[in-house]
Amino acid sequence: MSSTDIMPSEITKWDPVLTERVMGLLRPFLKGYHRAEVRGLDTFPAGGALVVANHSGGLLPMDVPVFASGFYEEFGYDRPVYTLSHDLLMVGPSGAFLKKTGFIPANHHNADEALRSGGVVVVFPGGDYDVYRPTLAANKIDFGGRTGYIKAALNAGVPIVPTVGIGGQESQLFLSRGTDVAKALGPIARAFRTKILPVSFGFPFGLSVVLPVNVPLPTKITMQALPPIDIVAQFGENPDIDEVDAHIRHVMQRALDDLAAQRRLPVLG
Repeated sequence: MSSTDIMPSEITKWDPVLTERVMGLLRPFLKGYHRAEVRGLDTFPAGGALVVANHSGGLLPMDVPVFASGFYEEFGYDRPVYTLSHDLLMVGPSGAFLKKTGFIPANHHNADEALRSGGVVVVFPGGDYDVYRPTLAANKIDFGGRTGYIKAALNAGVPIVPTVGIGGQESQLFLSRGTDVAKALGPIARAFRTKILPVSFGFPFGLSVVLPVNVPLPTKITMQALPPIDIVAQFGENPDIDEVDAHIRHVMQRALDDLAAQRRLPVLG
């Protein structure tokens, strides 16, 4: 490949001016409609950091806007917040816009480059499996066995910042991930790189199997950034990946349980 064939780096597409404008528009909505709150940023480390979070809200999750809005409000726009995202989000005009506001295709190369540049990278290890978890498991940390995030942090030599959110999974009633339906559809589901066809109930359309898209309820969303974890310092030069994963999920589950105990009513918070 010649030098003229090299694609521009994904992280160079971040536009701090546009991002600040977008956050300025989103913040009143997030604080008004969702009464969004981000806690724990006082212990957030300097430099590159991998934010590992649970994912909530179905097709319209608010985790990233809530966290990014709180982060930028606290630290300003000198350090970008990147979000590892599904390739399907990266196409067309909307894809170009998302890249300018920090969304990058989810792969180890992009994660490593963003982290080594000193950026904050947000990853949801559970992905769509997590974001569509049934309402009865709304406050359960479940990454579906995925541990690649640990390798990403080790490769870049950055700490992991476990982060938990509550309230997003109350935006509608999530009934099932629909894994059996996806299996039955076979090649159709695989073409869209999905193993789920979620079933939910919400406003104004009622029952939904992926579509139609119901309007999220005005649920209060609280996110908590936990103290950073230096994997090598805590687990050694050659850590057991499963042990690290179990520890991080345990820390997150304990924090999410604490947030749940503080919550008085669904949606209202």
